[in-house]
Amino acid sequence: MNEKKWHKFPVLFSLYIAQSVPMSFFSTVVPVIMRQEHYSLEAIGLMQLVKLPWILKFLWAPLVDRNAATSRQLKRWIFLSEIFYALVIVSISYFSLQVDFKLIVALMVVAFCASATQDIATDNFAIRILSVGERGPGNGLQSAGSFIGSLLGTGVLLIAYHYFGWQVLLWLLAAFVLLALLPVGLYKQPVNPYPEIRRKVSFTDIFSFFRAKGMVKQVLVLLFYYSGIIGILAMLKPWMVDLGYSVKEIGFMSGIVGTSVAASAALGAGFLLRTIGRRRAIFLFLSLSVMASLYFWLISLGTPTKAMLYVGICWLWGAYGLSTVVIYTTSMDRVRSGSEGTDFTIQIVITHLSGLIMAIVSGKIADAFGYSGLFATEIFFGLTAAIFVLIAYGKKDSMPQPVDSQPLN
Repeated sequence: MNEKKWHKFPVLFSLYIAQSVPMSFFSTVVPVIMRQEHYSLEAIGLMQLVKLPWILKFLWAPLVDRNAATSRQLKRWIFLSEIFYALVIVSISYFSLQVDFKLIVALMVVAFCASATQDIATDNFAIRILSVGERGPGNGLQSAGSFIGSLLGTGVLLIAYHYFGWQVLLWLLAAFVLLALLPVGLYKQPVNPYPEIRRKVSFTDIFSFFRAKGMVKQVLVLLFYYSGIIGILAMLKPWMVDLGYSVKEIGFMSGIVGTSVAASAALGAGFLLRTIGRRRAIFLFLSLSVMASLYFWLISLGTPTKAMLYVGICWLWGAYGLSTVVIYTTSMDRVRSGSEGTDFTIQIVITHLSGLIMAIVSGKIADAFGYSGLFATEIFFGLTAAIFVLIAYGKKDSMPQPVDSQPLN
């Protein structure tokens, strides 16, 4: 691979790490502490609402697209949002999680607004520098970056929190966010702006996107594709707390081992897509998710050993890593030139919305019917997803024909 093409991959890798480490830290440390303080599973599920900006980011995605015609403009969006992200993290460090819980949650929402804005610009950037053939490996690398960020945030930093405490750790977290921006600043490849005749992006593009051919089927797939495993992911750590595992053990087993498997699976999925194609991959990866939920239901009927949990954690995170890459890649195939950030964001927001609903519902189900009842419900959702995938992509010519967006070269 020549130098011009090679440089784009570490840039994308670093951007996804920069946005995912703090989010993973806040969404993991807080639920574990809440469970130790005997909060209900339903309350822990409601904590997922701090990710609401990632659900609503499609509302300002057209604004980003409209003012991101050049690489310089895209970098400006990325840098300003990430710097603000780091500043909010530093401000959170001066408050106590036990005393100022509501204020910290409010600041987390503000921080996630900045992170969501960076994500819109980054997705726009990624689509415009990756060719159709590079989208599989590119998304594999991006997903791996997100999972490695989760590894640091849910594993390494959760363990570090145990030793260093709240304030020092958040200072280091903010510094890491800024450091991860260095590859973007060093990316100096010449950039061609969009042509003057390009379509002007507006708020109405959010609605016109859904009128495209085959989009109703795509939306149903996006809504349900993760539904068979997302509830397990949301309740895995509380379940491990109830099984008697310590914070350090949970951090290592799920945060480090689990996300390491997800990152490896994502990298493999990117290249597998080039070999077997998008259509075969979307069926294969979903079947692995359904089998993962079945496995968790079986081991929850008794008291699982640590070895059983390791197998389940690796299976669950591996299936999630594979699924993420195929969803990102097929979503990139459905964007319009000039509104890459908006179109991709709409599709990924649908998956986030589905995940948020499932996370909240999973807490209610687990409280009402226990963990075995939750895992059984996840099997049902996974099979429902399989039906929608069959309807949408059962025929050989049902996948959209991807086209290259206007490149930034």
